[in-house]
Amino acid sequence: MLYSFGFAPLVFSSLPMDQAGKLLRRAFPFYYLFVISIGVIAALSFLPNDFLSAGLLAATAGLAVLARQILTPVIIFFKDNDEQRNFNRAHYFSVALNIGQLITVAAVLVRMA
Repeated sequence: MLYSFGFAPLVFSSLPMDQAGKLLRRAFPFYYLFVISIGVIAALSFLPNDFLSAGLLAATAGLAVLARQILTPVIIFFKDNDEQRNFNRAHYFSVALNIGQLITVAAVLVRMA
C-alpha cells in the first residue's frame, strides 16, 4: 500500500515526468519480488492450519508473478509506443489487480483476528 499510495505519487510530484517514469520502471520489479516473496512465505506459514488463507496468499503471490513478468512489460510497451488508450487500460487493470491483492491480504488478516 505504501508503494502505490505513497512512493509512486511522491516520485511523480518530486521529479520531472520522464525521470519519474524511469525510476518507477526500475522500482516495480523489486516491489513485485517483495510481494511474491512475502506472499509465498506467508502462504507456507498458513498452510498447516488455514488452507483457505494459504490459498489466498498463494494466489496473491501468483498474481504478482503475472504482473511482474507479463503485465508490466505490456504496460511499458504501450507507453513506449505512444499507445495511450491501451496503456490506460493496462495501467487501470494493474491498479485494480493491486487493490484486489491488498483486499485479499486484508481479508486474511481479518480471518486471523
